[in-house]
Amino acid sequence: MNQPSANTCWNTVPELRGAHVALEPLRLEHVPALRQALGEGELSRLWYANVPAPDAVERYVAAALDAQARGDALPFAVRDAAGDVVGSTRFYALDAGVPRLNIGYTWYHRRVQRTGLNTEAKALLLRHAFEAMGCIAVGFETSWFNHASRAAIARLGAKQDGVLRNHKRHADGTPRDTVVFSLLDNEWPAVRSHLQSLLDSHS
Repeated sequence: MNQPSANTCWNTVPELRGAHVALEPLRLEHVPALRQALGEGELSRLWYANVPAPDAVERYVAAALDAQARGDALPFAVRDAAGDVVGSTRFYALDAGVPRLNIGYTWYHRRVQRTGLNTEAKALLLRHAFEAMGCIAVGFETSWFNHASRAAIARLGAKQDGVLRNHKRHADGTPRDTVVFSLLDNEWPAVRSHLQSLLDSHS
């Protein structure tokens, strides 16, 4: 069981803002905009990804909020520079006793993929995790078959720790091999500089 933390960062979803992106606490009011961001549901048809179908968004958000109420997650809605809701992400697997957490459940509208939005979102989340929450490690997990996600995580500067065989199940019920990555607190300064250079290249 997680040890209680005096740091309210562990039970409060922050508002994080940059030039390309804003992250705000996920609410049921975001459901229509998230459904619109999913379009015709092409993202949810990626069998190895954890992306809700448009008609399942309300259940997806409700489950995220239930996880928040249990102290297991801090979920966000993601807005682009124009203020449109374009996706969602979250802190999960919170363990204030270490302290560490994972970043994941991330998906975006196709038009903002491979832009500065995701880079800046990750930079904001990592800065909050390491500098406000005092984490000594931040983890990332993805399916073995999600090659785009694996490449994106590695591009951030995270190191691959290993592969957990038959660790979970994909949405279609098939067994999932989970690729595990992490960043450590002593690696954060270099990664922070790396992410800033990537953002500068998008400017």
